Amino acid sequence: MRYRSRLILSGLALLICLPTCSAQAGAATESKQLSEEHTYPQTVANLDRIRPEKRQLIRARHPGEGQDPAASATYWVPASAGTTQEAAAGWKLDSDAKLDFALGRALFRRTWVTAPASTQAADGLGPLYNARSCVACHPGNGRGTLPEGDGSANALLLRIDIPAQNVLQQEALAALRIANLPDPTYGLQLQEFAIPGHSAEHRLAVSYEEIPLRLGDGSRVNLRKPSYSADALGYGPLHPQARLSPRIAPQLLGLGLLEAIEERDILAREDPADRDGDGISGRANRVWSPLAGMVRVGRFGHKAGTANIDEQTQAAFSIDLGLSVALYPLAAGDCSERQRRCRAAPNGNSEQYQNLEAHRQITDLVSFYLRHLAAPARSRTDAQDSRGGEQLFQQLGCDGCHTPRYRTGTRSAAAANHGVEIAPYTDLLLHDMGDGLADNRPEGAANGREWRTAPLWGIGQAQRANGRGNYLHDGRARTLLEAILWHGGEAAVQRAAVAVLGRDERDRLLAFLESL
Repeated sequence: MRYRSRLILSGLALLICLPTCSAQAGAATESKQLSEEHTYPQTVANLDRIRPEKRQLIRARHPGEGQDPAASATYWVPASAGTTQEAAAGWKLDSDAKLDFALGRALFRRTWVTAPASTQAADGLGPLYNARSCVACHPGNGRGTLPEGDGSANALLLRIDIPAQNVLQQEALAALRIANLPDPTYGLQLQEFAIPGHSAEHRLAVSYEEIPLRLGDGSRVNLRKPSYSADALGYGPLHPQARLSPRIAPQLLGLGLLEAIEERDILAREDPADRDGDGISGRANRVWSPLAGMVRVGRFGHKAGTANIDEQTQAAFSIDLGLSVALYPLAAGDCSERQRRCRAAPNGNSEQYQNLEAHRQITDLVSFYLRHLAAPARSRTDAQDSRGGEQLFQQLGCDGCHTPRYRTGTRSAAAANHGVEIAPYTDLLLHDMGDGLADNRPEGAANGREWRTAPLWGIGQAQRANGRGNYLHDGRARTLLEAILWHGGEAAVQRAAVAVLGRDERDRLLAFLESL
């Protein structure tokens, strides 16, 4: 990709700070309580029956034993990067490509405004939206943060869908031509903000119930059981069968390397029938890829609902920011046919820019930027504790899902990511995580109890960066220990084993995770 000659002038314009427009939230009388039916098992009983399996899987190389894969020579980290580790592929990108990276970063950080505006290259926000920029949800390219008190949450949102209503819809879902059916009024995602003159779709309300848990050594931990509701609905009631799923914005570092993992390496770890009897039955999500025109293995998103970075980027522009893009050219974004004023609002589509608000050059540059973000580098914590924690991680069988190591292939869009040893600690497969984490909302081939194994690289940086972990798909876990104790389903044995560890062993395990 070479955009320097075509975008050098417009690229400079994109860096201009544009005025912001005010956002207003609508109000209505209807509200719907999200029924999550989150349950957490009682204090672990029958401890003598817990038998952590020791598996001979790929062993992650410790930072003290040779080169750290996350610090591969493929990437350089600017001195100003700090904990965010924003980096371009320095040694394998020429000067033109580095400029593309810089332009992509500027677009990622850009604040979009309402149309019409003085520049056609920057307007088209909404009419309904969750954020005005990519970086608003992914500060420092990391995971999103939860709001304090009653504040609005850019990075926490509610996905919405309904079950099939007829045979044709059942067939479309079964064939994976669509991943979800939209709510007839509210679409596939509830937007908390709107441009002036329009009502927002809802106001997200979150409350927590503290669930005390006593561990095997007598320590006490409180888990937060969340309840979600869509209050102040702006366009009438939700469909009576509407299903809501809270999602927090995930970390973006290392995305291009995950995209470069060969599909066959992902599928090789599938075991849906649990033939090896280890209690783990991961399977890949299968989703429709509009770019490929066929069903592909999903790997991005909390349920692996997207096949590649380009599709993930364009979907975010459309549904999160309300901008028309090549794959989703509707200028009104997620506005439904029932939201007539929203559909009829002025938009930023321009013949100068392919009759789109975020034309292909923009989404290509943002995708280029995301593909070349460095993997998170491991921190240099106490080597003995970290190494001991890594051994526990393996002995407990945590690496049965959090696969430590891969070597990337040569088929992905970014050549700089080819042939790289990486340590993401994920198998990118779906796993049943139990009732406690179930959202009861399918996505593609994923059911309402399944989630993609979250990559663990960079997980220790979240709490250091903002003082709060916000772990799991909805950010409910404040610490890594809380996140572990929410595991259920296929990970119930591992969770129970961690719950009965002594304090020293548990500290070593957490030290290892914090080093990633």
